[in-house]
Amino acid sequence: MKNKYSAEYKSLFRLGLPVLVTQVGVIVVSFADTMMVGAYGVDELAAAAFVNSLFIIPIVMQMGFAQGLTPLVGALFGRGEKEEAGRTLHGGVQINLVVSLGLTAIMGILFFFVDRFGQPEELLPLIREYYLIVLSTMLPMAVFNSFQQTCNGFNDTAMPMWMILGANVLNICGNYLLIFGKFGCPELGLAGAGVSTMLARYAAAIVMVLVFFHRDCYRPYAIGFKIKEGLGDVRRKVWVTSYPVMIQSGVECSLWSFGAVVSGWFGKIQLAAYQVVNTMAQLGFMTFISFGTATSIRVANYMGVSDIRGVRRITLAGLHLNLVLATVASLIFIFGGEWLIHCFTPDAAVTASALTLILPLVIYQYMDATQLTYINAIRGTSHVQPLLWISVCSYILVGIPVLLLFAKGLQLGNIGVYYSFDVALAVASVMATVVFYRVVRKESRKLGVSN
Repeated sequence: MKNKYSAEYKSLFRLGLPVLVTQVGVIVVSFADTMMVGAYGVDELAAAAFVNSLFIIPIVMQMGFAQGLTPLVGALFGRGEKEEAGRTLHGGVQINLVVSLGLTAIMGILFFFVDRFGQPEELLPLIREYYLIVLSTMLPMAVFNSFQQTCNGFNDTAMPMWMILGANVLNICGNYLLIFGKFGCPELGLAGAGVSTMLARYAAAIVMVLVFFHRDCYRPYAIGFKIKEGLGDVRRKVWVTSYPVMIQSGVECSLWSFGAVVSGWFGKIQLAAYQVVNTMAQLGFMTFISFGTATSIRVANYMGVSDIRGVRRITLAGLHLNLVLATVASLIFIFGGEWLIHCFTPDAAVTASALTLILPLVIYQYMDATQLTYINAIRGTSHVQPLLWISVCSYILVGIPVLLLFAKGLQLGNIGVYYSFDVALAVASVMATVVFYRVVRKESRKLGVSN
């Protein structure tokens, strides 16, 4: 098996490590945000938890929509059609901006109803101010996501890595200056964290575009980007490939957002603890998505040259790596969980509540690693329509009723919320595995390749 997979492990490490470094940077910023806001106050931590849990749906939907570009440009890259890949990016940027405008409008309307979610009354002023700042960052994120996913399709995961790391440094410095009012800056508290995030996201989008159009290695793609003929067909192709991924991503995240709302029903301590553990959970998720993204890129490359055996092989290699990472993450949570929680908050009540979530968090890792591997492999094949049904069944039809049963019916609070995530992810893992192998068998028959 070592000889069979060794080349695939190497290719996944080559593509996945820059993404992993990028995601580690994202984790560091998320940890820093939570630590600094938590150090400022429990009210600010709880308000951030609520707003971030609402915005994770449109933000992840935008990211999911942009991911629809990766298999398209990945297949073109595999065939050496660089100008067509650049033209695909052009159409992709246009439709990503339209989708982002729509999501921004929806979240703008939702702003007027934040007092209807049953959150503690004293948090509402903080929630409203922070909400509006985060709302202003949706459009630059859409631009950055489009270029990032296109670069991933070109097998260049390093350039987006440096862009995000630079933005993360800017964000952390801004947090320090604006949350606490250091070096003559105004002390803005939670709003300072929002302003810092806004500046970092705009800077990342602007620099990403400038680098893409001025680096020699991207010149053929930039030439293709300037071709305007036939963009309507490109936009339609991007839409067909992207919208199921967008909806799938949004449906999945809706369960986590609803989990924050339900945790808030049990008071700001449980809501703050939920935010702390969700931030810790990113340690696993971001590493799994790194090698999941690499798996998706390599699957798209293999699909571009009709190598179905390669598709199966690279997907299993990605699963092997992610299960190893799930074990590493679990060991960190088991032996270092209490220390991590204390890094985020000095509050004893929040710490005690967060510690009760460690066991379901460990179970979560293996389910998440499996479903992310197969979901990304399916994305790489461009057969993305089943992803919507996987998400609806796992996170809506199963996840939400189980969440309400565990949290409200059995009065387990945020502990029940986290165990419901384990159930939903297990269902998603099984469904994604079955769908992936059905797609592989279908493509094998089409090409006359034996299983």
